[in-house]
Amino acid sequence: ADLRSEYVVRVTGTVRARPSQTENSDLPTGEIEIGADNVEILSAAEPPPFPLDERTEVDEKLRLQHRYLDLRRAPMQHNLRTRARVNSALRGAMEEQGFVEIETPMLIASTPEGARDFVVPSRLHPGNFYALPQSPQIFKQLCMVGGLDRYYQIARCLRDEDLRADRQFEFLQLDAEMSFADQEDVFECISHAVAAATEAVTGQRPTEFPRMTWREAMERFGSDKPDTRFGMELTELTPLFAETEFKVFQAPAVKGIRIPGGAAEVTRKRLDELTEDVKRWGGKGLVWMRVEEDSLNSPVAKFLTDDEVASLRFAMEAEVGDLLFIVADEWRNTTHLLGLLRLAMGRPSIDADGPLNFLWITEFPLFEELDGGKPVFMHHPFTMPHPEDLDLLDPDGGEALLDVRSLSYDLVLNGWELGSGSVRIHRPDIQSQIFTLLGIETEEAEEKFGFLLDAFRYGAPPHAGFAFGTDRLTALLVGEENIREVIAFPKTQSGADPLTKAPSPLEPKHLDELGLRLLPPAT
Repeated sequence: ADLRSEYVVRVTGTVRARPSQTENSDLPTGEIEIGADNVEILSAAEPPPFPLDERTEVDEKLRLQHRYLDLRRAPMQHNLRTRARVNSALRGAMEEQGFVEIETPMLIASTPEGARDFVVPSRLHPGNFYALPQSPQIFKQLCMVGGLDRYYQIARCLRDEDLRADRQFEFLQLDAEMSFADQEDVFECISHAVAAATEAVTGQRPTEFPRMTWREAMERFGSDKPDTRFGMELTELTPLFAETEFKVFQAPAVKGIRIPGGAAEVTRKRLDELTEDVKRWGGKGLVWMRVEEDSLNSPVAKFLTDDEVASLRFAMEAEVGDLLFIVADEWRNTTHLLGLLRLAMGRPSIDADGPLNFLWITEFPLFEELDGGKPVFMHHPFTMPHPEDLDLLDPDGGEALLDVRSLSYDLVLNGWELGSGSVRIHRPDIQSQIFTLLGIETEEAEEKFGFLLDAFRYGAPPHAGFAFGTDRLTALLVGEENIREVIAFPKTQSGADPLTKAPSPLEPKHLDELGLRLLPPAT
């Protein structure tokens, strides 16, 4: 009578079969019971702040504030044990392929990695700071110079960037690097490791790892991490409206997507909301058309000729009852906007029992944009340009530089980018050329990357590598929409930790030891 929920007890007795018709096949122990001779209370428990069963929805902040209780829930137990199986399978797969696990440092010098560093003040060197690693990139390349031809590590990385469903400040990634290797070698080894981890969780080993160039992915899906579980692909309409009188379609790129049966399902209110979404995403607007028997029902239909309407219906394979979305803008913006619309209208939810569509994306652009006439690298400045595009690396190339492809690649799963990698630059002449294009002077290059460039002077083998988030892979395998559900102690969307109350201010004494002073609050 004294026992309450969550009490810690010791029960001594005889294990026996449950009486007939009292078995519970939903429980692992549903076939047995304990005939208790003695019950001892080891620790009493207060009533928990929320029910500890999977049927109850609980506020996330409350869950994280009492994460030690949330971890008792069956879904969290399952997710964390699955995560352990994933990491174990990855280690086994890498080691059987001859990779050596090497730990790289957590306190490093700040280097440009594409996101903001978390920095740590040095007490012994006042006014100087360490950075926490965004990735082990430079150190694993140094391992290649050091003759450790196959490196791997399940590495903890930290990036000070906005949190999302697939992003936390700190995360784990399988990091790998190979000497005397090219893209094909990386694909083989990483696909093998991912397949082993998937099999460890699902019991089925994936065999399909198709490939698609970045350009094709953008043209067909409007995304460099396309979710290929559903159709609704982009349709090229630019030639169709080459001579149009309709000013909205007088643009460098015109594309559309078809929503089967969407004419009746999508309300006018929803169409207005989607139009506002497109503007919020950076677009000028959205053209929509409901497909009827003999016409297109749309506010812009009157501006199109009969030939344009007929050609549009044919190009988009439009059927009565369909809904058409059309965007006209610069190519990158057009594809991007339609890619977001495609996901908003058709993306299925993440399902642990659903299909797992792995996809390698290849031939990313080396540079993603021009900033003040200087190109901005898409991955990092040690990515090898595509051999066929080396002649385009001209300091006066202008927009043509954006056409330079790289030997970089991503692994995508169901619309999530699992990770990225590339063949690295090991030739000093090409590295110097890239630094010049990026506007990185010799002195700056020495300051930021001197220890890597110095190492390359002593013989650097051709090498290539890859890294992918094990949190993301685990979340998809267990059917979770957010990686917080597979991390024992994550942060909230705002980056706070309700459990430990981090981040928190430091005492003045501690600040003095570190030689730090705080600015007054912004007014």
